[in-house]
Amino acid sequence: MNAPTTFDTLEVGYDVPAVPGMDETEIQTPCLILDLDALERNIRKMGDYAKAHGMRHRIHGKMHKSVDVAKLQMEMGGAVGVCCQKVSEAEVFARGGITDVLVSNQVRDPAKIDRLAQLPTLGARTIVCVDDIDNVAELSEAAQKHGTEIECFIEMDVGAGRCGVIGADKVVEIAKAIDAAPGLKFTGIQAYQGAMQHMDSYADRKEKLDIAIAMVKEAVDALKAEGLEPELVSGGGTGSYYFESNSGVYNELQCGSYAFMDADYGRILDENGQRIDRGEWENALFLLTSVMSHAKADKAIVDAGLKAQSVDSGLPVVFGRDDVEYVKCSDEHGVVADPDGVLAINEKLRLVPGHCDPTCNVHDWYVGVRGGKVETVWPVSARGKAY
Repeated sequence: MNAPTTFDTLEVGYDVPAVPGMDETEIQTPCLILDLDALERNIRKMGDYAKAHGMRHRIHGKMHKSVDVAKLQMEMGGAVGVCCQKVSEAEVFARGGITDVLVSNQVRDPAKIDRLAQLPTLGARTIVCVDDIDNVAELSEAAQKHGTEIECFIEMDVGAGRCGVIGADKVVEIAKAIDAAPGLKFTGIQAYQGAMQHMDSYADRKEKLDIAIAMVKEAVDALKAEGLEPELVSGGGTGSYYFESNSGVYNELQCGSYAFMDADYGRILDENGQRIDRGEWENALFLLTSVMSHAKADKAIVDAGLKAQSVDSGLPVVFGRDDVEYVKCSDEHGVVADPDGVLAINEKLRLVPGHCDPTCNVHDWYVGVRGGKVETVWPVSARGKAY
């Protein structure tokens, strides 16, 4: 899994969409391409921001599910490690050489807990989220079985309405249990406000985060009073990182989509009322698609349909053009409105996916391009690792 990809035995158009050195026009579609220049600028920008604000940045691996992209974020952006949502996903990153891994989710199934407890043997600092005191004994038993240490974040529900406890008293209760449990270490708090990340209005997002920050501060103060000051208070996403980093409470960010950007995130507004994909971040991820039919004068049919992307957050946007529009899709076809008939057969379009995370998860490869040439091809390392 960690060995470099070799292309001498892989066939373009069957095994891979492209190989390094090819012209961009020769890439087989539909596939994911990365504008490496834009990607690197995004990574450096977030890294500079985190450093300037004294924040750790733990990138979200579930966004790209790629060991190669994670390593780039660590090398160029100073990221400290990754968040993962599932144990199998975390294991891919640990096997790939990432040495600080947070499973930012609950793990309750005995088999999954057993695998989680073995992650430190791969050389990875291993942290998991807890929101139920009964989970403490389960994790402790597995850690003792394998002679490892599992670090624990107590997850707080700060507005997302999913996992997590509410109230400082619950946080303290679980923290005390973790602190007393063999094989476990109480490391801090997970407080990610996911429900507001895509709210268009900057003021609305700030209002939600102000509430979340107050809840976290109360919990931190209560922990300090019990002699259990958290080492890390972790959270913050692409739509909110500036709030957490200026809170005086958080010290670790979990931004993910900033590196690639997608159409849904791109629509949210910054403090000045500007879309964040038109100043704050650049589109670096594209679904490359080709025109396969133009039998109707006013519409072109492309080869990127539902099986090549997720449309849960809306249809993709044709990048860099306002004369054509992606308007509909079925399993294997995309319909592009072309009122002036400007598109030609085999012409390629760059689509900005509506939602990058689930779109990336249906592909095997990223094709990294620079200056019109394929520079690198990276596997989507953790594709399908959903357990």
